[in-house]
Amino acid sequence: MKLVTRSQLGWPSSAAPAQAKTKGVKVHYEGTAVSEDLLTNHALCVAEWKAIRKSHLANKVENYSDVAYNYAVCVHGYLLEGRGLGKRTGANGNQALNQAHYAILALLGSSGLTEPTDAMLEAIRDGIELLREHGAGDEIKGHRDGYSTACPGDALYSWVRKGGPRPAGTQPAQGQAPKYVPFPGSAFFMKGSKPALGMSSPVFTAMGKRLVAEGCGLYKVGPGPVLAQADIDSYEKFQRKLGFTGSDAKWPPGPTSWAKLKVPKV
Repeated sequence: MKLVTRSQLGWPSSAAPAQAKTKGVKVHYEGTAVSEDLLTNHALCVAEWKAIRKSHLANKVENYSDVAYNYAVCVHGYLLEGRGLGKRTGANGNQALNQAHYAILALLGSSGLTEPTDAMLEAIRDGIELLREHGAGDEIKGHRDGYSTACPGDALYSWVRKGGPRPAGTQPAQGQAPKYVPFPGSAFFMKGSKPALGMSSPVFTAMGKRLVAEGCGLYKVGPGPVLAQADIDSYEKFQRKLGFTGSDAKWPPGPTSWAKLKVPKV
């Protein structure tokens, strides 16, 4: 997962209202002309996303509190944070049309750049799974579901109707075990509201070795199978290395940083 956070975009925390659960995720597109220059220049994708947020904040009719979408995705496979996790979508403006779903915007248009790349589809799927880890249900819909609109465009909607599969070659072959430890969920690393210090698992040894390899190991002894404060300090250093700040950089691990650490199967 290639996540670009709000802090990396130079944005403050989202002022959008909280929403802890939805039925799933709706996929959108811009619905206007989008330049094909984005295909060869990722900086233009970031500029496009920033321009969308600026236009939404300037919209006094809909009175947006932030950019409308939870995330955007570009043709280079980057997941660009918008409202982020646990925030009500504004993709419906001030209406109730899309409140039952979180929202991901593909940086595609009705003309110019209209076809999603495999990298874009992979990133949309990353975003869907990230949102599912934080309150989204199983539904994957397009904006046109339940409303007369062309959004998210025929090509992308065809993919949505297939259930949003990952492109061929981006997931293990049938019967082949994944190479890395999948994210076990935040609760795995906690004992109630506190870190699960003293819990033993070979996953912690593998995790610690990867943290050392990333230059984030703060161990005097180990790493070993028993979760220790050094594991927590090392992981928080790794999350800061990825660009997370404040509470986002604190323990426990999240699905984004875990995917980037690539803890090998044990």
